[in-house]
Amino acid sequence: MFFFSMKYSIASYIRSASYIIKAGLIDHAKEELSRAGLFDKDSDYNGLIGKAVMELVKCFSNQGHSGFSANWVLDLFNQLGKYKTLSPITDNPKEWMEVSENMWQSKRNPALFSENNGKTYYDVDNKKRLKTRSKKYKKY
Repeated sequence: MFFFSMKYSIASYIRSASYIIKAGLIDHAKEELSRAGLFDKDSDYNGLIGKAVMELVKCFSNQGHSGFSANWVLDLFNQLGKYKTLSPITDNPKEWMEVSENMWQSKRNPALFSENNGKTYYDVDNKKRLKTRSKKYKKY
């Protein structure tokens, strides 16, 4: 009986702590966005930025991440939200689309352009426009 009650109280504590953390993040985000004026009708996009961020915060909060998984998810989301890739760009023709004569654009990262169908490419966001060699595509 002691084991059952101890197990129940630990589970209750974890649920309570999870709720407090979840509510804390949502409250924190709402307060900070309000202070920054991002819900105001006269802010950029008529207050819709604050609303959009709150939707993301609520979704993220409901996933119940630990500190480790939270950082991992945030890092991946940040990369993907910026159209960054998670694995190397290859010279696979399916990754490239011809946008004009002798000019291809990466389908995986729209800032990457190639003059030789993806064998080498440059990033328009990089001011030096250094060419990078694509990884050789291998069929598995």
